[in-house]
Amino acid sequence: MKNQQIFPGIILIGFGAYFLLQQSGMTIFQAFFTWPTLLIIVGTAFLGQGYSANDSEAILPGVIMVGFGLHFHFVGNVTFWPNNHIGMLFLIISLGFFLRFQKTSSGLSQAFLFLILAVLLLYYDKIANYLEFVQNGMSLVWKFWPVLLILFGIFFLFKKKK
Repeated sequence: MKNQQIFPGIILIGFGAYFLLQQSGMTIFQAFFTWPTLLIIVGTAFLGQGYSANDSEAILPGVIMVGFGLHFHFVGNVTFWPNNHIGMLFLIISLGFFLRFQKTSSGLSQAFLFLILAVLLLYYDKIANYLEFVQNGMSLVWKFWPVLLILFGIFFLFKKKK
């Protein structure tokens, strides 16, 4: 049986600590009084629900929220952190699917699909430089890659289940 009290418990503790520290006026925590911190708190509540209450459907939204909260804290503050928001979104979603697969043994193909998209989006410039001889073809593919996504989506919608 799923324990439904984990999610609201973590939310209340997290928000309470956030607002208590904010009201205390401690300058050491000043950088954390932003909306990405609230995303991390809500995502942590989802992850707590997912792992402690055996609610595997809460893992993916938890990873997405914690991941994006961390991403927006790190972008601009950590020199090596990528500035590509959509590439990082796909990478975080991929991580969420991998963690959910670990718990449920389903969703591995989606995890790899999002991982491939993330790598392509995050490292497109480097990949194009390494493959300079096919750069004209890559620019054509890059121009029409959304069409490929639509076609793959249609394929998955109409694919017959075995």
